[in-house]
Amino acid sequence: MPRSMTGFGTAEGSVSGGRLQIELRSVNHRHFNLQLKVPAELMPLEAEVRERLRARIARGHVTVTARWTEAPVRAGALRLNLVRARELVDAVRQLQRALDLPGDLDIGWLVRQPDVLGAEPVAEQPLDAVEPLGILERAADALQAMRDTEGVALVRELSNHLAAIEVELGWVEGRAPDRLVAERDRLRNAVATLLDGGRLDESRLAQEIALLAERLDIAEEIARLKTHLTATRAALAQQNAVGRQLGFLGQEMLREINTIGSKANDLSITQAVIRMKGELEKFREQVENLE
Repeated sequence: MPRSMTGFGTAEGSVSGGRLQIELRSVNHRHFNLQLKVPAELMPLEAEVRERLRARIARGHVTVTARWTEAPVRAGALRLNLVRARELVDAVRQLQRALDLPGDLDIGWLVRQPDVLGAEPVAEQPLDAVEPLGILERAADALQAMRDTEGVALVRELSNHLAAIEVELGWVEGRAPDRLVAERDRLRNAVATLLDGGRLDESRLAQEIALLAERLDIAEEIARLKTHLTATRAALAQQNAVGRQLGFLGQEMLREINTIGSKANDLSITQAVIRMKGELEKFREQVENLE
């Protein structure tokens, strides 16, 4: 079943001791188009993200948004500066003696002083690609599930528009022979009126009627339109991306319907053509949403 190009998927998981959330959104686009909105440390994965999503999505504008819900742990080894600690202790005791101040040194106060206790700086390490790419795959699964669901609804709606066109076309096909008979009788009466009782040249009239029938014949257009309708239903039953194919078939169906309308010379057929064009326009609008 064809997919919709519109969808949303999200997933979250552990990465380097933190929590990473990835959201995927897709909307209509003529081609596959990717936009990344991710932390700087994930940018080296852009090429891999692009290839993985391209393998799953044929068409659509896809936005990948990633954010840390919990920042990864990046603390280095604990560093104790004994030289600085001794300097502080000596300075405080010297101050006590000079000013004759009571009290004892507080270890809590000492370790809070700058440069006494801290962490060694940590060099920036590239993230392991396995964890974030796994989250991406789960988000892509959710996105595709939504696109599948939307695709089922779209196919159902498109099929309804095709059914409405087929009903009108069946009526036009049944009406076409009666229209030719009516045109023949109208031409015969018009000629008889002009002759005003004179002799009617049946062979000449037969030639004119034959020429008129050829100009008004819509059997080929009806047959081609039926073929396009059959091909469209077959495309809707496929599992791959058929949006472009359906767009082409929509153009061809419009061509045949317009030709039927131009050759109709019959009010009821013209009205049926207008209804077919209305259903086809709705069909073509919805096809723009299919992958």
